[in-house]
Amino acid sequence: MKQYLDLLEHILAKGVEKEDRTGTGTRSVFGYQMRFDLSEGFPLVTTKKTHLKAIISELLWFIEGSTDERRLAEIHFGQNAEDIIGKKTVWTANADAQGKSLGYTNSDTIKELGPVYGAQWRSWKDCNGNAIDQLSDLINQIKTNPDSRRMILSAWNVGEIEKMALPPCHTFFQFYVANGKLSCQLYQRSADVFLGVPFNIASYALLTMMIAQVCELELGDFVHTFGDAHIYSNHYEQVNLQLSRTPYNKPTIKINTEVKNIEDFKMEDFELLDYKSHEAIKAQMAV
Repeated sequence: MKQYLDLLEHILAKGVEKEDRTGTGTRSVFGYQMRFDLSEGFPLVTTKKTHLKAIISELLWFIEGSTDERRLAEIHFGQNAEDIIGKKTVWTANADAQGKSLGYTNSDTIKELGPVYGAQWRSWKDCNGNAIDQLSDLINQIKTNPDSRRMILSAWNVGEIEKMALPPCHTFFQFYVANGKLSCQLYQRSADVFLGVPFNIASYALLTMMIAQVCELELGDFVHTFGDAHIYSNHYEQVNLQLSRTPYNKPTIKINTEVKNIEDFKMEDFELLDYKSHEAIKAQMAV
């Protein structure tokens, strides 16, 4: 994962100081790109321990089309609603803020985030109010017209941005098929490089692997393109610690080959192999 460490170093060396909506402050660069050959291993950061279960549960939540943070908790913990009261996910802070803005009082049972990723992936509203299942349409295109240059899924629905707890940071992605291999390029408008980006790399790499499997294609590249890539000012110490560590070899991830439909994947269908990492580095998320 040298590519990721190179990005951290680039921001520290070339970035400019900028204010942000959270009031924390950042060091930021505009425009950067990384590329990962997925046939060479799974791009999971090894210079700090990365919580793969949280990545998989969020991805399955997006694919399901849900926008309820409590449903994400059910997927993550493998428990029913009555058993997850008080348990937190990566979306809890945003859900709490959104719930208050919508007037909800029982935050343990109702944490609706508005039309965020899952809604846009599976139920994009057009100008006539019709729902478009972008993910199904995308997979159908890959299967039936793999040379298309329109294999794109967008989460940036301008008409619904104000209804979202958090406007999408990973805004849209495009797939590309060549020589029987599937590649994906993600455009991320805003990137918390220390906390968020390792999560995003693994999530979209895994999504590419899942779609390649259901479309019976080999693995190509995951290309990660950034708009505003930043390190928060309260993460500088953690970043320098991470940069002092030597990366280990990339792990691999085993996916249940019997799954042929994108909606049929479950938590138990994924197994991480040969993952060796340095210990976790704690940092506060800016909300």
